[in-house]
Amino acid sequence: MADTTPAAPPRSPLGHARSRLAAATRTSGGAVRLAELPFLAQLDVRLDAKGPAADAVGVALGLPLPLEPDTVVRTRELTALRLGPDEWLLVGRPGAQGDLESRVRAAAGDDHVSVTDVSAQRTTLLVAGPRARDLLAHGCPLDLHPRAFGPGRCAQTTLGRTQIVLVARDEPGGGFWVLVRSSFAGYLTDWLLDAATEYSRPADL
Repeated sequence: MADTTPAAPPRSPLGHARSRLAAATRTSGGAVRLAELPFLAQLDVRLDAKGPAADAVGVALGLPLPLEPDTVVRTRELTALRLGPDEWLLVGRPGAQGDLESRVRAAAGDDHVSVTDVSAQRTTLLVAGPRARDLLAHGCPLDLHPRAFGPGRCAQTTLGRTQIVLVARDEPGGGFWVLVRSSFAGYLTDWLLDAATEYSRPADL
């Protein structure tokens, strides 16, 4: 007889920290906004950037794969990050990984393509607000000035000595995505929360 026990809902790597992230946002008075964006679909795609598959995959996905190093192209539901000469990271809505992989493989046809679902390996932290760059600059070696790392840029770097992929979002108020391995997400969240205390306002009397 089939097991009809309902499956347990998935648990995000930072589900336990949701209230702490919200409290840091609240006590900063809007200076910073911290939140987890759990379960985003993430696919690592490798193919020849100069081959026909790159154009075909872009058409199938509805956005051109970015060709300039460390840049981002996005639509409403999909973001493509150029991580290397032949490597992209596709980030989409939760649960979209199967559909995205099928579209990439079908578009590539007989051309060589590698598609790896890395959704479970990382979670995503949103760091936004007027002081977001200042907060990240406490632990990131990149020059985060908008002239050097403006909207539409991405980089594989470190934050608080933790390997991350950093994305400068290009929508108004979009802030940054910090993609971090799930096993290090708790540590990095503690680091961000500690750094964010600089922007905490005294409680109203």
